[in-house]
Amino acid sequence: MVATDRTELAAFLRAQRARLQPADVGLPTDGRRRRTPGLRREEVAELAGVSDTWYTWLEQGRPIAASVQVVDALARALRLDPDQHRYLRTLAGLTTPRAETVTLGGEPRLRRLVDAATPNLAVVYDCHLDFMAWNTAYVRVRHDPGAMPADRRNLVWMMFTDAENRARMARWEPAARSVLSQFRAAVGRVPKDPRFVELVSALTEASPEFRVWWPEYPIRDFKAVTVAVEHPAVGRIALDIYQMRPVEHPDLLFVLQIPSTEEDRARVQSLL
Repeated sequence: MVATDRTELAAFLRAQRARLQPADVGLPTDGRRRRTPGLRREEVAELAGVSDTWYTWLEQGRPIAASVQVVDALARALRLDPDQHRYLRTLAGLTTPRAETVTLGGEPRLRRLVDAATPNLAVVYDCHLDFMAWNTAYVRVRHDPGAMPADRRNLVWMMFTDAENRARMARWEPAARSVLSQFRAAVGRVPKDPRFVELVSALTEASPEFRVWWPEYPIRDFKAVTVAVEHPAVGRIALDIYQMRPVEHPDLLFVLQIPSTEEDRARVQSLL
C-alpha cells in the first residue's frame, strides 16, 4: 500500500467512525461526555475484534498490513454499505467484493438500453458471459439467444457449439479465440464458481476446439475489432465491436456491434 493510500484509508476510517454513535452499533452509553463526535477508537477495535493499538496505527496511516478478514470486519463494525465497503477494500489494496449481479429478466433498464441501440446490434452479458438482454437487430443479424436452452444461453457455448453462428462468421477461429481468452480470464478470477465449473466441463465435452485450446491458457484483453457476418438473406455485414460496463453493475458487459459503413447499416435496416 502506497503512502497516499494509507493517508486516504486513515481519513476514511476516521470519517466513518465520526458519523456513528454507540447506539447505532448496539453499544451502551457510559454517560461520559465525548470530546469528539462518533465512536471511540477502542470501540471500533472491539467491534472489529482487533487490538486498540493496531487500529490506532491504522488510523494514523502507519505502514501496516490489513487482511481481507480484518478489513471486512471493520466494514461491518462501521456499518458500511456495499459501495463504502468496496472503497475501503480498494484503499487497503485488496480485491474489491463483487457487486450484486442482476438476474435475467430482473432489470428492465437493460432491455430498454439494448432496444435504444437499434439499429445497432446490442447485447448484455453477466459475469459468466450468459446472455442477459439483447435487441431485435442482434437476433436478425447474429442469432436468437432466446431459442437456446436457459442453461446454455451463454456466449461461449454459442460460439463453440452453434453451427449456424459458425457458418455465418467469415473468420470464426479468431473470434472464437478472442471470446475464449476473455472467458479464461473471467474463470481465473473465481475458478470455483459453480456456473464456471459446469460450463467448462460441458464445453470440454461438446467442442473439440475448446478441449484443445482451453489448457493453453489463452489470455488476451479485448481489442477493438471488426467482424464480418455472412448473412443468408442480405450478404456480408461488417460490424465494429465495442465493449462497455455499466457503472452501477460492473459485473455486466454491454457489447455494441455497429455496422461499419452506410451499406452495412442499410443491410441491417432491411432485416428489421
